[in-house]
Amino acid sequence: MTEQYQAMTEEQHNEWVREKFQAANAFLAQHGVLTERVLTKDSRYMAPLVAIWKFSIQGVTDKVWAVSGEVPTDYMDASAAATPRDALRYFCYRWQQKADMILNGDTPPDAQQKAIAEEFIKNAERLYPLTENNAMWEEEV
Repeated sequence: MTEQYQAMTEEQHNEWVREKFQAANAFLAQHGVLTERVLTKDSRYMAPLVAIWKFSIQGVTDKVWAVSGEVPTDYMDASAAATPRDALRYFCYRWQQKADMILNGDTPPDAQQKAIAEEFIKNAERLYPLTENNAMWEEEV
């Protein structure tokens, strides 16, 4: 991942962050979550793989974590994770759970469901090691 980041210019990095912010914000809006602002000091960008966003919500004191990038765009209540590192762990765990529910549900999954489950597993397994790398989270240690 570091080699990929180093290959990006600052302009490319900024454009990637902008695109992933827009994707996360649009995803939240599609799910009825209207954001007030992004809390940049609590958000992390690991371009070009993943961005973890913390948003405040319009009209309430609630906040959410959202993830976007080369992973499934997803969100959760911010009370479930104190830091972006914890949020990424949570998303990885949740994707594993979703995959397990698809693969081991009451009815056998069709090919499309199986592909979705495999994608959840692949992303969880690819991102979880990042949560164990202290150097990537120095600001939180």
